[in-house]
Amino acid sequence: MKDLEADSMKRYSTTRQKLDKSGVRVYGTTYYPRIELDDGDKFIYPKDGDRLDSLAYSFYGDTTLWWVIAKANGIKGKVAVSVDEILRIPGNITRILENFRNINRTG
Repeated sequence: MKDLEADSMKRYSTTRQKLDKSGVRVYGTTYYPRIELDDGDKFIYPKDGDRLDSLAYSFYGDTTLWWVIAKANGIKGKVAVSVDEILRIPGNITRILENFRNINRTG
């Protein structure tokens, strides 16, 4: 899990940076890979009070990987999850993070 934490801390390390007209550093677009179905995926019904970050910690040991679960389930603009909907927890996190790094290196 330590490697996962190091990878997630570098989440924006490959995002392009530049200076705007006033000299302030700004980030370019961060691209996210498509997360394909995998035999290692798990499907769960969240418990009352679960959030994307708490689920990411439970399954990956890293709260910053919440975006993986959000992307895999088409969730945008919220961290709370409904107990009425089944969620897919992607299993091959190493490949997902590798794809994330590659897509942001090349744009």
